[in-house]
This record gives sequence, structure tokens and C-alpha cells, in this order.
Amino acid sequence: MEERAFAAAVAERAGLGKEEAADLTRATLEALGSQLSGGEARDLALDLPSGLAQSLPARSGGAHPVPLRDFVRQVSERTGLNEAEVTRGTSAVLTTLGQAVSSTHVQHALAQLPAEYRRLVL
Repeated sequence: MEERAFAAAVAERAGLGKEEAADLTRATLEALGSQLSGGEARDLALDLPSGLAQSLPARSGGAHPVPLRDFVRQVSERTGLNEAEVTRGTSAVLTTLGQAVSSTHVQHALAQLPAEYRRLVL
């Protein structure tokens, strides 16, 4: 799935404009990637279009998960969207991610996060 199609799918699912969806997607991937182990972030990036893969920070070491409420707050601060929009948008990003990349990579990434993240994936 190319970057524009990814953003369009997020926009449709989240009820956001395309620019907002693109910003939200980048912010979500950046915040998500900062929590994952370096290997999981690299694996996830392999299946993404290069523009989106660049949003996943290159890091080494283990996972550093944060509670969902902190994640939503971080993404909200980065995008200027309210927490309800970010929660809906993050769900759209994770759901679209599940369709765009190997489901194994998404499952492994989600396994490194608190269980509350899994309820966002539709």
C-alpha cells in the first residue's frame, strides 16, 4: 500500500481530512516506534512505504512501552488533535497498518505493548 492510499484509508476510517490523517499517521508511527524494540520497529518498517517507514525511529535495544493514555496524549500534543480524535485516528492507523503489512509484524509489535492497545485494532 502506498503512502497516499494509507493516509486516505486512515482519513476515511477516522473521519479526518487527508492532511490531518497524514500528520496523525506519522505521529502515531513515531510514538509507536519509540516504544518497540529496535528489531520490531525495523521489521515493521520493512513492509511500509519508505515515507512512512521513516516515521519509525531507528533505535536499538528493548521495548519501552507506555500506557495507552500517555501514548494518546503524546500524539495529541504532536498533532494538535483532541484525545478523542487521536484515539479514533490511532485505531484507524493500527487497523490500516494491519492491512498494509504482515499481520505477524503487527501482532509482534502489539505484543510488546500493554494489552489496552489491542482493543484499538478493528
